[in-house]
This record gives sequence, C-alpha cells and structure tokens, in this order.
Amino acid sequence: MNEFTLGYVTIFSLLATMPQLAAGEPPTAHWTLRGDARDSGRFELHAQNQGVTFARVDSRSATASFDGRGAELRVPPSPALSLGRDDFTLALWIHTSAELADDLGDIVSQFEPMSRTGFHLGLRNNTGVTHSLANARQLQFGIDAGSEPRFRDEGRPGNSVYGHSLVVHAGNLYVGTCEPGVDQACHVYRYRGPGTWTDLGSPDRCNSITAMASFQGRLYAGSGKYRLGGSALPESENTRLGGRVFRLEDNDAWTEIAHFPEMEAVGGMVEYRGKLYVSSLYKPAAFHCCDTNHQWQRMEVPNGKRVEALAVYNGYLWATGYDEAHVYRFDGTDWIDLGRVGEEENTQTYAFATYHGSLLVSTWRTGKVFELSLPTRWIDRGRLGNELEVMGMLVHNGKLYAGTLPSGEIYRLDGPASWTALKQLDTTPDTKYRRVWTMAQFQGRLFASTLPSGKIWSMSAGACITWDQPFPDGWHHLAAQRSGKELRLFVDGRCMAESSFEDLPSYDLSQPSPFRIGAGSGDSLYGSLADVRVYRRALDGAEIEALAQPDRKP
Repeated sequence: MNEFTLGYVTIFSLLATMPQLAAGEPPTAHWTLRGDARDSGRFELHAQNQGVTFARVDSRSATASFDGRGAELRVPPSPALSLGRDDFTLALWIHTSAELADDLGDIVSQFEPMSRTGFHLGLRNNTGVTHSLANARQLQFGIDAGSEPRFRDEGRPGNSVYGHSLVVHAGNLYVGTCEPGVDQACHVYRYRGPGTWTDLGSPDRCNSITAMASFQGRLYAGSGKYRLGGSALPESENTRLGGRVFRLEDNDAWTEIAHFPEMEAVGGMVEYRGKLYVSSLYKPAAFHCCDTNHQWQRMEVPNGKRVEALAVYNGYLWATGYDEAHVYRFDGTDWIDLGRVGEEENTQTYAFATYHGSLLVSTWRTGKVFELSLPTRWIDRGRLGNELEVMGMLVHNGKLYAGTLPSGEIYRLDGPASWTALKQLDTTPDTKYRRVWTMAQFQGRLFASTLPSGKIWSMSAGACITWDQPFPDGWHHLAAQRSGKELRLFVDGRCMAESSFEDLPSYDLSQPSPFRIGAGSGDSLYGSLADVRVYRRALDGAEIEALAQPDRKP
C-alpha cells in the first residue's frame, strides 16, 4: 500500500466517527472570500489560492474574481468534505457578465474522473458543438458514483435524415432537420417528452437547418442545401439553396432577418462579445456578424479559407477548417492561423469542446481528438476505436463524450488518450457512413442526432439536473442540493429545477479528490464569487430564501 492509498484510507476511515449534523447546524465550510481564501467554519478548511484575486466591494462585503484561465481555490481532501451518501447543500453568490468571450465554467466541484465519482455545479456555454451554440448560460448540477450510461431512443422528427442542429432555448430543446425529398424541406421541431416532437414548420424551402443559436433572448436558425453525397448518400432531390438566417417569434412563426446570396448553406453560428457570427458551409468562404440591431457586417476569413464550427474560449472566437485541418483564432478584428492539427492524413477539423480547462478539437480522417497546448502545440488525445471522423463533443456530468463516423457510435474519454465505446446509436444496414453528428444537454440528459436513421437519442450518466433558461447576468444567489432521492437547483431563493432519481441514495461520493472552487471537468470559472458555503444537510426552502435576501448581495 503506497503513501497516497494509506492517507486515503486513514482520512476516510475517520468518517464513521464524525458526528452527524442536525437541522439548524451551521455550514460545514464557509469561505466568505473577504480578502482571502480562509474558511470561517469549525473545521478550518482553508483553500489554496491558485490565481484568484480579491476585491473589497464596500465595508460590508468583498468578492473573489476568477479569470476563466485556470484561477481556482483548492481545498485539500478532508473527512469534513467527503460527502459520502449524505444530503448536502451548496450555497453561494455569483456574478457573471452579459457579454461573454469565454465559457462561464465550473463553480464548485469535487470529482474523480477515473472512477467517475463526485459532483459538479457549473454554468455552460456549449459552443462549437459542430455548427450550433448548443447551450447558452445553462446551469447544471450533477453527481455520479461510477454508474454506467443509460440510453433512450427519442424518435425520428418528421422525415429527418439527420438532425443537423440541436439547441436549448428558453426552457425547450429544438432540432433542425435535413429532409431531402423533392417535396420536402427543412423543419424545426420542439421536444415535448420522450420520443415526442412538435413541428414548428419550415423556415426555408431548402433541405436543412444547418445551425441554430439562442441569441439575445431569441432563437435563430440558419438554412442550407446539405450535400448528402458527403455522407455517401444519394444527393437531395430538393436543390433549393439556403444561406438565410431566421428568427423564431413568440407565435412560433419564422421571420427572415438575413440572406447571404454567396452562401449555399450557413455553416457555424455562435455569439461572441454580444454579436452573432455565422460562417459558410461550402465554398466560397464567408463570415458575417450581426449586432443587436440586426445590422450585418461582412468579415474577413483567414487566408481565404472556410471557417466552420465556431467556439468561444479564453477571450477569442475559434474556428475549425474544412479546406485544411487547421484551427483559426479570431479577436474580433483579425485571424491567426494556429496551423495543422495532427498528422498530414487529417484534412478537416470538425468540432470543439472545453474539458478540464483546455480546448479540444476533433478531426477527419484519423478519427482523433487533439488538445490545444498554448500557444500552437496540439497534443494527441487518442483515436476513438477505428473510427475515421469525430464530430459533436460535449461534457456531461463530469465526463467528455464524442460521436463518430463511420460506425455512428458514442465514446467516453476515460484517460489522457483512452476512449471507451459505449453504444452504436445508428444501426442502419447497408450504408457506408453512420454519423453521431451533434449534441446538446437538456433536462439533465445528453441528446445526440444520428445519420442516416434521422433519430435523436438521449443519454444519462449518474444523476444530473439542468436549469434550461439562460442564467441571468449580474449578482445572483445560487444553491444546489442533494436531498434523499432529489436533486434541486435554487436561483435567488426559488427552486428552478428538481428531479427525482430512484438510485440516488445509493451514490457514495467518497473519493480522494480536492474540493475545487472555480474549476472542474469543464472550463474554469469566468466570473466572481462571494459567501461560498457547504452544508452537510439539505437546507429547507426558508433557509435558502434567507441566504438569498437582497441585503446579503455583494
């Protein structure tokens, strides 16, 4: 038995002798963040400061600022913070900006990735999930204890060959489809529950809704004529071109707000620094931005090359390449070419994800994922089985998942360069290419689209809940709670999301990882925190409401 294992056993063997906290007990840990990272609780669980800055607001309160680039507070493992099977409540104040140039990131976490054990609480902007902004300012809370994923067939929306775009907007999940028949056209569908979709009509007459994004409180959709020959399928009998952007109105009608005649199909779509950006899927390369007044401006592209999937990370807009396996970085004015990703055999880059604070990109034709090591080095994070292409990638409940071609499988990253095949989602016979194309997280589940079956699948790992509204900017009180079979999320004292899980009481969260404030399995936090508390019990509604009173706001 090595020193680490001995320490682990010694520490957690003390848990049995710790007194159980009764209702009304003070927090187990309380980091006021008034100028330092000290814990004012009885266990003195002081945090180690790794780049966090402190600022006094007034004589009454102060805050801690996290830069989104690795700053965090880290508390060494302690019996007091080993939550085991106990109920617990996390409570804190958080400030986020309205205009973002980074993922908002993880707020509090304690998760051991190899055993998939622990919890996380965070905010997600899932950008660059192939062509869409899948999740905007989504609040997530999840726990796991090494459980295996569970999959659910969510049906085939309409006559879809595949869902080209998935996005969560204003409490709903939407899919934009490719429907290629001569008398068919693209549709947008709203998810209504397991296997059930509501048709919101055809914004355009072409065959595909290629990208979607939630922007300034509205849902936007980009259209295109998708070339199915690129997926080894017969070309579409619907030959109408797209290149238009539409907005969904309150009455579920679609309003056209832009037409780019040079675009056969809209490519990527993302919000960056308060503006909406779109790219072109096919040649000629094009790149446009839209401000809040719907004024469009044509932008330059790097070296005349197409930019496709668009992501936001560490202050920049990032783009994949379809003309070459490069990644490009944009600061709002100029592009920088970060060069080829991986082997010469790679000819395209496909999608982005942020995992443990690093930017990852997927590729064709080696079927690998690569991690950016600044400034321009790409680290090989392994090939997914014998696959040729990796498409949508998403962090769900602490782990990174990715979809593939030609087998149409979903994989989980289980080591620095080790991927585990979980399930083949598309089993269409007699076809050359099957894709798991794009992803989004909704109602605590990971949703993924497939080609050519046109089905949507969802997956759950552990117990996870999401608040599927955009988390408001400014200062707000936040609480997350495990209580018996329930997980709950509270914003400003009100319960905004809750769900019951039959096996939740069996989840033992004991593991040797540090307790992290401002970091976790996704990106590091970009925002400010104050008054962070951990309770080894489930606070009642009145207690949470008292913590969220306006006079406590920093």
